[in-house]
Amino acid sequence: MKRNIFTTASIAVLAGVLFYSCTKSVESKPTFLFKPAPDKSAGVKIGDKVISKDDLFKGIESELYEAEMKVFEIKMNKMKARALEVFMEQDPKKKDLSNDEYLEKFITSNIKISKEKIDAFVKEKNIPKEHLNDQMKQRIQQYLLIEEKKVAIDSWLAEKTKKSPVEIYFKEPSRPVFNVTAGDAPFIGAADAKVEIVEFSDFQCPFCSKGAGVVNDLKKKYGNKIKIVFKNFPLPFHNHAKKAAEAALCVHEQDKAKFWTMHDAMFADQTKLDRQGLVNSAKGLKVDVDKFTKCLDSGKFTAKVEATMAEGKSIGVKSTPTFFVNGKMINGAHPVETFSELIDQELSK
Repeated sequence: MKRNIFTTASIAVLAGVLFYSCTKSVESKPTFLFKPAPDKSAGVKIGDKVISKDDLFKGIESELYEAEMKVFEIKMNKMKARALEVFMEQDPKKKDLSNDEYLEKFITSNIKISKEKIDAFVKEKNIPKEHLNDQMKQRIQQYLLIEEKKVAIDSWLAEKTKKSPVEIYFKEPSRPVFNVTAGDAPFIGAADAKVEIVEFSDFQCPFCSKGAGVVNDLKKKYGNKIKIVFKNFPLPFHNHAKKAAEAALCVHEQDKAKFWTMHDAMFADQTKLDRQGLVNSAKGLKVDVDKFTKCLDSGKFTAKVEATMAEGKSIGVKSTPTFFVNGKMINGAHPVETFSELIDQELSK
């Protein structure tokens, strides 16, 4: 049987190249008619076949959302700038001051970037000492100055809008909703919680280690109001990730509660994910080590890990960690506040 060498992605790229090429030649340009849709669900009509928007854009929902959010952020930044101008103009103290002069005198006058702040930034970002010349320090100082000015402006606007709220007449894009189920994956929290967070993660991924910290913070904040589900998504370039995923499930098989202890131990020290390191971690949990090693060496959960990887890919997971809050995707180890905004919305329904 002849194998089809073209994937959907390669066809899309080829079509893009052809379209670009065709725009160079009026004679061969494809005929694309932009018309009102026959109904709200229709995306395109090719010949006699009408393809829905859901079908047409399946697999790129998160990319579309991220692009729409970038446009939204540009609009919001412009709106904030206009709001800032309006509120400044309404202040009698402005008089003949320019906007920049008012800003420096009444909003950002107390901002100072100390050596301690620069040192803290260098430490947080792990900037090597050999890179810390005067030019680099100046760039860091300028960056911190801009960031602190943003915070000061937001705080000033927050005070102004308490008395005079700003009404916005353009919408924030809605996160796409995916059909994600817990299945028999490890979870913590109430089984029937109103909010279910499903995480696809990789025990060798440094960003997932940060994600684990976020998960712990969410557990402390919400307790049994949320259910947190862990699904394995080991990335192919992490040589110990797949076995670590299997090891976690081998522990889960013996003691569901100890899965989370193993989870925390592996994320706490990602240098100990080779076989011996995994066995040592299991010993520390006081599980049946013989049973654990037989499970690990037999590849008992290999197919299970591969199944969750396939599941993740089918719903658009491309990197780790990726979370779904009641089906709404959050891609990456974002701050607790990002999750809380969605969780609080879902709890209020």
